[in-house]
Amino acid sequence: MVPHADPHADKVYPSPAEAVADIPDGAKVAIAGFGVTHRFPSSLITALRDQGAKGLTVYCNGLGQPGHPTAQMLAENGQIARLVASFSSRPGPPTVSEEQILAGTLDFEIVPQGTLVERMRAGGAGIAAFYTPVGVGTVVGEGKEVREFDGVPHILEHGIRTDYALLRAHRADRIGNVSFRGASRNFNDSFAKAARVAIVEVDEIVDVGEIAPEDVDLPAAFVARVVPTTVHIDVAGLPRRAARPADTAREYGGKPALARQEIGHRVALLLPPGGLVNLGAGLPNLAANFLGGRGVVLHGENGVLGYGGFVTDGERDPDLHDAGGNFIALEPGASFFDSVTSFEIARSGLLDAVVLGAYQVSGRGDLANWAVPGRPGGGIGGAMDLAVGAKQVIAMLEHVDSAGRPKLVETCRYPLTAPGCVDVVVTDLAMLRRAPGGRFRLEEIARGFTVDEVLALTDMRVDVAEHVGVMQEAW
Repeated sequence: MVPHADPHADKVYPSPAEAVADIPDGAKVAIAGFGVTHRFPSSLITALRDQGAKGLTVYCNGLGQPGHPTAQMLAENGQIARLVASFSSRPGPPTVSEEQILAGTLDFEIVPQGTLVERMRAGGAGIAAFYTPVGVGTVVGEGKEVREFDGVPHILEHGIRTDYALLRAHRADRIGNVSFRGASRNFNDSFAKAARVAIVEVDEIVDVGEIAPEDVDLPAAFVARVVPTTVHIDVAGLPRRAARPADTAREYGGKPALARQEIGHRVALLLPPGGLVNLGAGLPNLAANFLGGRGVVLHGENGVLGYGGFVTDGERDPDLHDAGGNFIALEPGASFFDSVTSFEIARSGLLDAVVLGAYQVSGRGDLANWAVPGRPGGGIGGAMDLAVGAKQVIAMLEHVDSAGRPKLVETCRYPLTAPGCVDVVVTDLAMLRRAPGGRFRLEEIARGFTVDEVLALTDMRVDVAEHVGVMQEAW
């Protein structure tokens, strides 16, 4: 079968099983989906698991959450030989895929999220390779060609072509014109364009002409097969990121530091009014609770601009979520787009600030936030792209780790996300600002603590401002 021989042919397949029946052993398969469960092509994944093709190379953001119809099922069924993804591990118990990576039965290549979609876009556009500043000075750049452009080092990345792509969309007509809904477009466009055979499962199949031309997000030329969704996920049962309550605070020497939400409050006040801002998953999300009236426009890597607060109660829309998997409300003027466009925003310097969590920050502003010892690979996500592209990088973290070791260190011992990128650090004990090319300066401390007490829990050389303020007095 020649997938695109007749662009006006009826491309509807009776079932997901028939749509994936010809995927052979050893095939290269791109699988869309975001976060731990959001909008995976669950019907096609289930059918491919049942079909049983082995030795697959799978390209994806991450395999998703075990116990749900995500790409993790293919690893559990022993079908994946090689994984190319932005996430191999997330907080929580090790998955089967992690165990396979550790055992050496699953080859793994970690790729920054924005680089992954750009490699797919390039492959689909017939572009062999490109240079990017993302990954320079990290393990991602090891062994790759480096060239300088305008004095900035870039590494060479190669385009990706795949045999198949498994996609998820809202609607398609019978010849393969596709429309997405909300923030669920993400990787689908670039994955479809890079594939020889793009297969999309949809909520609704309509007759040709029922999708207005201006509502076609992915033209039929890129789509080979269309199937109806048969595996549905209960939105109310989706897993949520585990986190300590926002009002909890650590104690140091018997004295409480800032609560988690208070760290978020202090960070929010650093964000420029009216600015374009990205909040990383986890602790940085708490800053969103304190942005009311400041006109800050929030950006998500999955393809949303202009979202507001988080929806935690009542009815939740499966297509309205941020990059961390939080269900979101929209502000007037919000927009949706694919992940290629989202990372064009991230890397182009349009973001006024990005707030990222961190395992460690070094004295020279190096950021380490994607990998920990003992876990294979890690979870880069979009952090590398965000760290090199934003006008200001704010690291938001607790001052020490769970074992009481300082997170602010002279030299990072964890794998770097980006060298020299952090401008401001906000912890539960202190706020520090780095001079361009220089050292951090301690400018504020939590109420009830002394400068000496904070410095005793800090393992980097820092300067101390002439007048050190109190963090809580900022609001």
